[in-house]
Amino acid sequence: MEMLDERYRNCRQCPRNCGADRTGGKKGLCGEDARLRAASACLHFGEEPLLTVFGGSGTIFFTGCTLRCSFCQNYQISQQGMGREISTDEFASICLSLEQAGAENINLVTGSHHIPAIAQGLAAAKEAGLSIPVAWNSSAYESPESLMLLKGLVDIWLPDLKTLNPMMSKSLFGAEDYPVAAKRAIRTMLSLSPLSIREVSRGGETNGETKEKILSGVIIRHLFLPGRMDDTVMVLDYLKSHADGRACISLMSQYTPVPFEGDAAELEGRKKALTAFQNRLVSPDEDARLRELIDSYCFEYLFYQDLSDDTSWLPDFRRTQPFSSALAKPVWHWA
Repeated sequence: MEMLDERYRNCRQCPRNCGADRTGGKKGLCGEDARLRAASACLHFGEEPLLTVFGGSGTIFFTGCTLRCSFCQNYQISQQGMGREISTDEFASICLSLEQAGAENINLVTGSHHIPAIAQGLAAAKEAGLSIPVAWNSSAYESPESLMLLKGLVDIWLPDLKTLNPMMSKSLFGAEDYPVAAKRAIRTMLSLSPLSIREVSRGGETNGETKEKILSGVIIRHLFLPGRMDDTVMVLDYLKSHADGRACISLMSQYTPVPFEGDAAELEGRKKALTAFQNRLVSPDEDARLRELIDSYCFEYLFYQDLSDDTSWLPDFRRTQPFSSALAKPVWHWA
């Protein structure tokens, strides 16, 4: 607990370097104090196939966020504080419950502002018998020093590389330094976990189904923002030069406008920020151009989403089942 207090006092955990004394109940720019809070845990089947495999990815969604994207689909928990405090023991228990429910891995979503507490919880979970891989699912707006606290505890890294355009990151996240910080964080992740993928089967050796499963490594995600093709080209150029063959690349094309709820000032701020790109679904023409683009790069390992105009997958964390039943199976809920 002394170590935790030291990490949360004059907080410098993320590139915001806000200096808040989160031990005294004051909140940092992440929106959180020193209490570890979470909103939902479920078996998630909407992640990349290497993660979901047969049993689904055991996702735990934390409250608060270091980046606070203006278009965040999880805004209820990342920006509006939905969730409740969990102790180290309860966190470990949730991890074990996910494993017992059949999860292929533990998938920790948006925990960058609580790395010391999560590291402590992971150590407790492993001591209590957790045996499946642990994945770190983040915006990549993190400091290498904080990420090193997860060395030996996290096996798989799932960073976003949202943009390399500092003007876009300033408009959308209020973080002009995001491109530099994200590249630094991803380099750290690549150094910590070499890529390891193996085939796994169920149903018997002869007639069973076989799939690939990631045990260690990095999956770098990039969400295409409608009307910003040049920004995606910039990201893919960087990934081809610095990550191809060392990481899996996941290009996401299902940007979906979120029907935000909130007070007038919050909604007006979002509206202004979202003028940085075209806040709409990806068009069939853009989808075709993206497919031609990724083919030209010949990435060694690439995922690409099928275009869809279905918005029913957007989560609502007020519900015990935040996602559609086809996407997730709830295991724990904050309420």
